[in-house]
Amino acid sequence: MRIRIIGAGVAGLTAAYEFARRGAEVEIVEREEGPGRGCSWYAGGMVAPWCELDSAEPLVARLGMEALVYWTHTVPVAETRGSLVVATPRDQADLRQFARRTAEFEEIGGNRLAELEPDLAGRFSRALFFPKEAHLDPRVALDAIARRLTAMSNARFRFGMDAGDADGEADWTVDCRGFAARDRLRGLRGVKGEMMVLNTKDIALSRPIRLLHPRHPVYVVPRLDANFMIGATQIENEERRRVTARSIVDLVNAAHAIHPALAEAEIAEMGSDLRPAFHDNLPRIIVEGRTIFINGLFRHGFLLAPSLARQTADFVFGGAVSQELMRDELSRLGLAEAV
Repeated sequence: MRIRIIGAGVAGLTAAYEFARRGAEVEIVEREEGPGRGCSWYAGGMVAPWCELDSAEPLVARLGMEALVYWTHTVPVAETRGSLVVATPRDQADLRQFARRTAEFEEIGGNRLAELEPDLAGRFSRALFFPKEAHLDPRVALDAIARRLTAMSNARFRFGMDAGDADGEADWTVDCRGFAARDRLRGLRGVKGEMMVLNTKDIALSRPIRLLHPRHPVYVVPRLDANFMIGATQIENEERRRVTARSIVDLVNAAHAIHPALAEAEIAEMGSDLRPAFHDNLPRIIVEGRTIFINGLFRHGFLLAPSLARQTADFVFGGAVSQELMRDELSRLGLAEAV
């Protein structure tokens, strides 16, 4: 079986690794000069299926539970330290609503919060703790899969090449280009996300912290070397690389509400890219002839990619059709009424 993967973001790399592990000859074609240089590069890296129930459909959480196993055992790059959700005193109603919409958490008070995160002692009287959730550094995770693929005799990378320039035959082409696939996928849109990385030794955190706010929610994810990834902007435009001053101000102000040291930190990096999404913000596996599209992962790339990769390989090797992800294929087979 010869498989050509187009795109080396998290969707493409997990798909390539899944096919290669099953014995297929895999070629990964990427227009950039290295893996993971697109949207995946700027991800938060939170493997938090239960927290995502606040704004995502239950399908996202169900598929995301598979990612917890994948990133802690299959490709063990994630730390399972849980997630914390906090709110300022005036936004306690938002914390209660978050609790009603989510699952698998503990309601904790200020003393327990201080035990988990000593540098947050005295800053919040209540919090939600999701002990089963994990987090990772996306760039470390992408590099780990790329190195595994490089070491496999049945996988090869072709960087600096557009999809149309690839030569030779493939039994299946798996298109994982994200927003770039809008030339083939009707209804695909880009949702802009901006992030920054702060560096400071004045605060230490062990796990992601989400601050609820009616207008400017923010999450802080600890990284190595006293770095903290700050994100959460979600803008309905397609200006891929433009980071706005307004967004940075909003992120810094929200991070300051978590801890003032974050507002005094050095800005080590800023970046933005477009998350690929369909109208319902749910992922799709779409089959057109001998091409399969994995797309629409929206803001859940690392949470959804492992499950979509597995289900795509299940379809290619065994004809298994996912009722939740492959409605177009079900319709083609005349099985849509069974869903």
